[in-house]
Amino acid sequence: MKQINTEIIAVGTELLLGQIANTNAQWISEQLALHGINVMYHGVVGDNLNRVKDTFSLAEKRSDVIIVTGGLGPTEDDLTREAFQLISGLQMIEHKPSMDYIEAFFKKINSVMTPNNRKQARVFEGATVINNTVGMAPGMIIRHHDTTWVFLPGVPREMKSMMLNEVLPYLRKTLKQNEVIKSYILRFIGIGESQLEYELKDIIDKQQNPTIAPLAQDNGVIIRLTAKASSEMSAFQLLDHVKKEILAKVGGYYYGMNDETLERTIVTRLKEKQLKIASAESLTGGKFIEKLISIPGASEVCKGSIVCYETSVKRDILNISDEIIQKQGTISSECALEMSKNVANLLNASIGISFTGVAGPESAEGKPVGTVFISLYIKNSDHIVQKYEFSGSREGIRYRAVLKGYELLLNLLK
Repeated sequence: MKQINTEIIAVGTELLLGQIANTNAQWISEQLALHGINVMYHGVVGDNLNRVKDTFSLAEKRSDVIIVTGGLGPTEDDLTREAFQLISGLQMIEHKPSMDYIEAFFKKINSVMTPNNRKQARVFEGATVINNTVGMAPGMIIRHHDTTWVFLPGVPREMKSMMLNEVLPYLRKTLKQNEVIKSYILRFIGIGESQLEYELKDIIDKQQNPTIAPLAQDNGVIIRLTAKASSEMSAFQLLDHVKKEILAKVGGYYYGMNDETLERTIVTRLKEKQLKIASAESLTGGKFIEKLISIPGASEVCKGSIVCYETSVKRDILNISDEIIQKQGTISSECALEMSKNVANLLNASIGISFTGVAGPESAEGKPVGTVFISLYIKNSDHIVQKYEFSGSREGIRYRAVLKGYELLLNLLK
């Protein structure tokens, strides 16, 4: 079977300026993948007739299906139709049902329709017109020079309605795509992308189906597994087999799959072990506990937090001794340990976690920016105190401290 190559083009200068994100392409790619249709290119072009025309010409040379979003509105900078007409030579006509719908819309809202709105009802002769049930400009599907062109509005809710109701069924039927594509996202913490790839080199080297793609993210590393098969069941069987191979090598760093978050995993494991946690946060200012209580059901495992930014709060509320404050300082392993121990006792928690350090922009207590101490205290058991030297912005240091705290806690709960 010939491989069908699909390309997605977004038209709009606002995308190039970064005023809005091109979420349409991401969503369309996800939907096409579910139908076994390969997406080979994403493109964005501004509202310039020659550049849009050139972009269309290039796409036609390399792709079998081209999906264009945007540029179908009523204003002068909506140039998608005009650009396609230049490369196709096809004539445009006014689509009466669409025009009737547009006129009825303005009448319904008791507003005068300006003449330029008639532009939205223009379609190419021979096109399959896609009715716009949530907006005004219709979409179109056109076959030209053995290429299938799909033109859709750029407004996400209008585009999605047309894709789901008309475009995807059309493509599935005409392209005779019987394969499905399924993916797993495996999530890891405490291991870098390069090390993960090194540990899995033998598996990656022999990959065919599923494919394996490691990717570093702000909250750890992910591996995207993608399988193509004749049925969902077959695809998931392929994915499960490779997932098992991967976890046999690096399962110690694994914490969840797909949309699972680190904090959700922590809440689940605390519940399983019937443990409760409290935090004492100086450097992080409550960011650790904020993430935790964003998870529904966190009240079962979270006792609370004391944000002890000032030294007086550490002394008067957390009961950190004057001896530690004066001799060791508030940015020290000794202070971090006392913070974690005391917050657990004060709030009657099984586990106490604490954060203290220097986020910047200036050093403090003779410690350079990026110095961070994190302590975990397990009531009636043991404790951990770790020192880190983080780099980056003030917010970046605080974020990395919270992430490292979750990593330490996850390892403890394992």
